[in-house]
Amino acid sequence: MATFLPSRPARPLLGALRQRRTVGVVPDVAPRPVAPEPRSSVVAAAIYDDGVRTAGYDNLAETFSALRSRPGGMAWIGLERPEETELTSLAREFDLHPLAIEDAIQAHQRPKIERYGDTLFVVLRAARYLDDAEEVEFGELHVFVGPDFVVTVRHGASPDLAAVRARLEADREMLARGPEAVLYAILDSVVDGYAPVVAGLDHDIDEIESDVWGGAPDVSRRIYELSREVIDFQRAVRPEQALCGSLAKGADKYGVDPELQAYLRDVADHLTEAADRIEVFRAALRDILTVAATLVAQRQNEEMKHLSEVSIRQGEEVKKISGWAAILFAPTLVGTVYGMNFDTMPELAWAWGYPAALVAMLAVSVGLFGVFRWKRWI
Repeated sequence: MATFLPSRPARPLLGALRQRRTVGVVPDVAPRPVAPEPRSSVVAAAIYDDGVRTAGYDNLAETFSALRSRPGGMAWIGLERPEETELTSLAREFDLHPLAIEDAIQAHQRPKIERYGDTLFVVLRAARYLDDAEEVEFGELHVFVGPDFVVTVRHGASPDLAAVRARLEADREMLARGPEAVLYAILDSVVDGYAPVVAGLDHDIDEIESDVWGGAPDVSRRIYELSREVIDFQRAVRPEQALCGSLAKGADKYGVDPELQAYLRDVADHLTEAADRIEVFRAALRDILTVAATLVAQRQNEEMKHLSEVSIRQGEEVKKISGWAAILFAPTLVGTVYGMNFDTMPELAWAWGYPAALVAMLAVSVGLFGVFRWKRWI
């Protein structure tokens, strides 16, 4: 229960001045800190009688009091990320099981349904597709359903329970069926929210297929991220199929209205359709990832082939350069030897020395050119 602490009355300014004159010293007067008001997590709270909303309230205490004063009425309390004290207050008022309260406080629960005496505790995973970010955002909803109350604890932006409340309040006949009707309407809203998610994921997969064939550089990362979203989506849908099965089995045992049972079967059909589409998405993403890996391998092979061809061409050029360097080295060597400035050299006084040196340089060069030509270096 939310409590408010009254602030202490401030001392009048005139009295403070008189006290300063009496003492003769003017002390520094610091303002007293004002305690912040506790945050209320109550989004909406109302009492219904025979499908008609009688009154709405802003806090839990007034709601509890109104429900006690109206036998046969039903309280529908909506909370968003409540404090532990508020859930403790609910537990005392409606005799909620401590384990269910612990789950509602900690959140991050998988979809499930549990019965504690005459109270149902249901955990649902809502989802919505964000068009701008092109990603799926998940929310968590806990629902306590008792003989004369429904308490919803929302962790996340979805689902929009205000729309569910407005739709039921406009349908008096449905709302008059009691807390079970509220539970099924909430479940239907959560499941209906899966349809835009399925459409968004389908669109993302089509885009990824185009990116794969277009050779987008970050397509593998996007495939992985989308696969994680699909898996998270599947973790929300699969347990809810079992949840609907449990509700259907208990419908006859606990005398649930036949109209609500038909309503539940429709929700189960939508869940089955979503689950089938998720399986298709997972298979498609596996195939796309395989194709992407194959295309990457092909591009790498083509790049390696290109690099090999470049390396071969460079090798051929090196051979040509090496061959011509060897041909030019021979006359350079001869010219270098006979260009040394020594007085005593055997061939310096020989009359045929110059022609012989030229012939030797030419012969060696021609011989090397023939050898390199034969080896296809030149």
